[in-house]
Amino acid sequence: MSSSTAGLTRRWTTWGPVVAAVVLGLAWGHGLPGFVVGLIAVCLMGAVLAAVHHAEVVAHRVGEPFGSLVLAVAVTVIEVGLIVTLMAGGGEKTSTYARDTVFAAVMITCNGIVGLSLLVGALRTRVAVFNAEGSGGAIATVCTLATMTLVLPTFTTSQPGPEFSGAQLAFAAVASLCLYGVFVTVQTFRHRDYFLPVAREGQESEEDHADPPTDRQTWASLGLLVLALVAVVGLAKLISPTIEDGVESAGLPKAVVGVIIALMVLLPETLAAVRAARRDRMQTSLNLAYGSAIASIGLTIPAIALASIWLSGPLVLGVGPVHMVLLVLTAVVSALTVVPGRATLLQGGVHLSIFAAFVFLSFSP
Repeated sequence: MSSSTAGLTRRWTTWGPVVAAVVLGLAWGHGLPGFVVGLIAVCLMGAVLAAVHHAEVVAHRVGEPFGSLVLAVAVTVIEVGLIVTLMAGGGEKTSTYARDTVFAAVMITCNGIVGLSLLVGALRTRVAVFNAEGSGGAIATVCTLATMTLVLPTFTTSQPGPEFSGAQLAFAAVASLCLYGVFVTVQTFRHRDYFLPVAREGQESEEDHADPPTDRQTWASLGLLVLALVAVVGLAKLISPTIEDGVESAGLPKAVVGVIIALMVLLPETLAAVRAARRDRMQTSLNLAYGSAIASIGLTIPAIALASIWLSGPLVLGVGPVHMVLLVLTAVVSALTVVPGRATLLQGGVHLSIFAAFVFLSFSP
């Protein structure tokens, strides 16, 4: 490979968002044949990966746990944009997209990402260690937010069906936003040490010796991060009809659309968490997983509540009995995992089995 080609490859995170934005501008408002949809999907995934890369650059500049917060917020912005674009003008058939995507995000982060990270970390070090105080508070926040926004609507009586009334939705949105704000304050200021990676005796991290990016590099990454997020939301809007048509033609439940959205959005987050676990920074992996789950609920629900003012159709948030069982099981197992502050392959396997059950039941309810 020539030096110019190698240099171009190394700079893919720079030109990737630009190319995605150009493709978005050229394809917007036009009919899309199959090969163009495939090209857009490639550009979308490239933009997502580039967004997370630039978020990591910014994160390295500001330090942990601010870094995990940057990644979580970036992913949540993508998720909110995808949900709103899919629901805009969708009417009745898109009424459950927000619920399905948020619940899928909780299952993916709390079981898929956590389980995979624990598995990778335990394979490397036999026992993965992390801070029980920070992780315990995070999982408690996830469970509270999930119960208030995804379980309570099934049992409220002001509105027929698993829906909140206008006042109840406003309360849930404000409460979610406030709880998210409290968590971020605790994570980044008052008890920041609870969310820092646990250092083993005599072990030094490579990141401790890596030079932070310059101000110029940080601002450049921040600008490219914003551009990548805009491109992701726009490109997802373009291919969303193809996703919906594919799910419908395959005879799959509508909830599968939410699962696909969450898997697509959280793939880069998963890669970042696994990389951290391989470096024996399990607390960073848990920060990414639980922080994404908290942001997914704490920011998505308020955004959707605000968007429901102009979105047509109902907003169904309450989950069914099967998902309630999976949520309760996740809460119990997660608490038992984080309380000791150390985990083995067994805990990773348990979380991954719950995640596998969620995916299977999504396709075959």
